[in-house]
Amino acid sequence: MAHRIRAVRDPDEYRATLAVIGHYFGWQPTSVDAERMSALMPPERVFAAFDGDEIVGGAGAYPLELTVPGARLPCAGVTVVGVLPSHRRQGLMTRLMRAQHREIREREEPLAGLWASEATIYRRYGYGLAVLQLHARGERHRLALRAGLPEREGRIRMVDHEEAQTTFPRIYERVCRSQTGFLRRSRDWWAIRKLDDDPERRRGGGPLNRALLELDGEPAGYALYRVVSVLERDEWRHSVRVLEAIGVDSRATREVWRFLLEIDLMSELDVWFLPLDHPLLQLVARVDALRPTVQDGLWLRLIDVHAALSARSYQSDGRLTLEVASDPLHPENAGTWTIEGGRARRSTRRPDVRLDVQALGQVFLGGFTFAQLARAERVDEASRGGVDRADALFRVDVQPWCPEGF
Repeated sequence: MAHRIRAVRDPDEYRATLAVIGHYFGWQPTSVDAERMSALMPPERVFAAFDGDEIVGGAGAYPLELTVPGARLPCAGVTVVGVLPSHRRQGLMTRLMRAQHREIREREEPLAGLWASEATIYRRYGYGLAVLQLHARGERHRLALRAGLPEREGRIRMVDHEEAQTTFPRIYERVCRSQTGFLRRSRDWWAIRKLDDDPERRRGGGPLNRALLELDGEPAGYALYRVVSVLERDEWRHSVRVLEAIGVDSRATREVWRFLLEIDLMSELDVWFLPLDHPLLQLVARVDALRPTVQDGLWLRLIDVHAALSARSYQSDGRLTLEVASDPLHPENAGTWTIEGGRARRSTRRPDVRLDVQALGQVFLGGFTFAQLARAERVDEASRGGVDRADALFRVDVQPWCPEGF
């Protein structure tokens, strides 16, 4: 029987599609899980692969908005992608991705992004690793702020869910406007994905703690964290699991982290989703005490090269010509594009650099430079000085930061 690909049509199909990826994570979604997710990812954004009446594969996308240099762009947040092991290597993944990408293009979303559980899958569909992240996990007795920092400023208050729902989104939004890699969050996103404290979401940790920093009497930062307690050799070890820590400026960032590093009785600090240039690395006395490790973060895919290149800002008014050598799903993106005056256009000029759409996704936010990719043979310099010109135009001063996976 031929397999069919289409959007789900009812709650049962929605839940069954979630269950496909749930198979690989030991998760059986309930009707409540499906209802919560559908508030953020509408059913029309969820594709299912059918074998007869059985759902054997799926792919969904959150309708998101991503901060890029100088702009915010619609971005499909690709997620819950998978095929049951009984139906692997039958071309279903490719058919799902093609159907999903056609729909994204029709919606005029120029970007798609994802967090890859298996990175090698997504390169063949045009995704490039755009954002690296740090994971830090250090023993608290070795973690201290460096000498010479300003004295403690402001005050920290522990707040309830209602106050957090009111104040934290405003703080986040102030940062989101300019921080490349941030995602705009709706009220439902905050309620369901960030501030929900359902015990099933705690993953061995305690209740969600919400700390609000006020500077000069105004909200300026916050921290979301859990305390994880484990009994080891008749002794309790307590860890601070930092879910998110945001400050509107350097003062606020310093004071939020001062608070987190000085919580009493803690043995360990555990934090994910930090950018490579996060101030925490400069605030502590010993960077090695954080034991930072580099992980892959957001993968980015340009669905519409013309729209994406024309929307972001550039560091100079110079001219650059790119040749996009190939695009496996959107052949209309391939060809030569000249960026001049902040706009991209089709061109017959000799290219300065040549790259595929995966590499273009890597450099688009500034997480990687053209020179880095050229050294790794991911970018070809087609004209003398082309790589330098490309880096001068695409340069960013702050590393992209995506503070949550989806």
